[in-house]
Amino acid sequence: MKKINLIIFKVSLSLAMFSTFYMPVHAQDNNCFALQKQIESGTIEGLFDTRTGLQLFLGIPYAKPPVGELRWKAPQKMTKWSGVKETKKFGPKAIQSIVFGDMNARSNGMSEDCLYLNVWTPAKHNATGLPVLVYFYGGGFVAGDGSEPRYDGANMAKKGIVVVTVNYRLNIFGFFTHPELSAEAPYKASGNYGLLDQNEALKWVNKNIAAFGGDPKKVTIAGESAGSISVGAQMVSPLSKNLIAGAIGESGAAINPTMAPISLAEGEKQGLEFAKNAGNLSLKQLRALSTFEIYEIYNESKRFGFSMVIDGYFFPKSVTEIFKAKEQAQVPLLLGWNSAEIPGMAFMYGMPYNEENYLKRVKETYPLDYEEVLKIYPYSTVKEIELSATALASDRFIAYSTWKWFDLHRKNSSQPVYRYLFSKLRPPLVDQSLNSGLAGGTLKKEENTFKMPEPIGAPHACEIEYCMGNLGLIKDYAWTKDDYKVSETMLNFFANFIKTGNPNGSGLPEWTKAEANDLTPPVMIIDVDSKAVKADNDARYLFMDKAYKNN
Repeated sequence: MKKINLIIFKVSLSLAMFSTFYMPVHAQDNNCFALQKQIESGTIEGLFDTRTGLQLFLGIPYAKPPVGELRWKAPQKMTKWSGVKETKKFGPKAIQSIVFGDMNARSNGMSEDCLYLNVWTPAKHNATGLPVLVYFYGGGFVAGDGSEPRYDGANMAKKGIVVVTVNYRLNIFGFFTHPELSAEAPYKASGNYGLLDQNEALKWVNKNIAAFGGDPKKVTIAGESAGSISVGAQMVSPLSKNLIAGAIGESGAAINPTMAPISLAEGEKQGLEFAKNAGNLSLKQLRALSTFEIYEIYNESKRFGFSMVIDGYFFPKSVTEIFKAKEQAQVPLLLGWNSAEIPGMAFMYGMPYNEENYLKRVKETYPLDYEEVLKIYPYSTVKEIELSATALASDRFIAYSTWKWFDLHRKNSSQPVYRYLFSKLRPPLVDQSLNSGLAGGTLKKEENTFKMPEPIGAPHACEIEYCMGNLGLIKDYAWTKDDYKVSETMLNFFANFIKTGNPNGSGLPEWTKAEANDLTPPVMIIDVDSKAVKADNDARYLFMDKAYKNN
């Protein structure tokens, strides 16, 4: 039984890490006609949707295809083309497995040639100076795509914002580190290619967004999970920090224990080990392999991607060190996480919620500090145990690292910082032959399908379609008036922040910024009746700060 419970725990954690959910929709129909734009690389032809009043340019190449000799190299600036390039459908998504079993993007296939972005703009023919949102998708740096319906930019664009979603390299293609790669690079390091892709996209936005009515000096970057980690990474990188005017993070920061970058030497060691296990392959041999061969070797390795690295180029040092030195982008920040990022069974290893099991797990996990943990995460009733186990699992997974990002920026910047807790429970599934996944997505009910516990909060990733106004594109759930109310609130908070650096606006509950040393900083509870409250549980994050040695 213990072995089965451990398997349940591992599957739970793996699925919760950046799971996705969406249904495909077509980006255009017979209400559209073609229109052209001149950008730095040449002429592109997109679509004007007469129904929405939006211009759509999908699948714009922002860098040279990273194939052949450009595999595992920093992205190269796109060369100019002659003639007109059609940008009416999403480009290919990055090479990836169907990691979570529920991915069904709108992309035009899958390829190593994946460096494309998409633009939705409300600009009229003479519009200028519109604020810009650049959104990075989640997926654990092993999966995801900018064409996913939950990231669709149309409803945010209707708020007067130019929206850009970006594809970037993933898994072995995006984060492979190797000493031979470091030796050949002009900056003498390797890895982080997916992050460098994002940087290249930001440089493209800086050069070209005015053609779509956008202001290159009003660019806010946002993302969820791995996308949120990406936002924090771009915020601290000297390559990107001067290209952004604001940042939004949804559940995730590259701070221990959540996917913090490792040293370049450790990354190169991982790469050498991978190459050795693949048959002592040299870099030349690896580059000569086909996409399929690399894909097969990577999947056979059973790796969940490769780590980001402190390369002295994109990351000059750790994220926490950069914030403490006040070397990050000095911009407004809005960030938060969800009320039940991952179920408590992930902490309990699937064991039933009772005092004996909970005490056992706490003492196993914190043998020297268990008494302090039990005070912060109490256990007087079975329901309280479930709540505490869920809080522990969520904090250890991703909530604490996001809090640390919040704490570092408010203490090391004069810019405003706003914190939220998304708490809306999801409605029932439309199709009762399906089960909800742990963090979004659905799974077909089978005879042996593990029955999910009743939710006690909002799981990882479920807020995305709310904040982007895309409930109508997600067909799995029986959305109610309450859901649309929450979505309108969150969409307006985000839109206001993108426009002004402040989420407040007419018809919204007041959201006060967090002061640097406030022990009970304001938190916007986003729910049917959204309201700002004083944080009453930050003691748990201060404990995690000590436990993970980030203080």
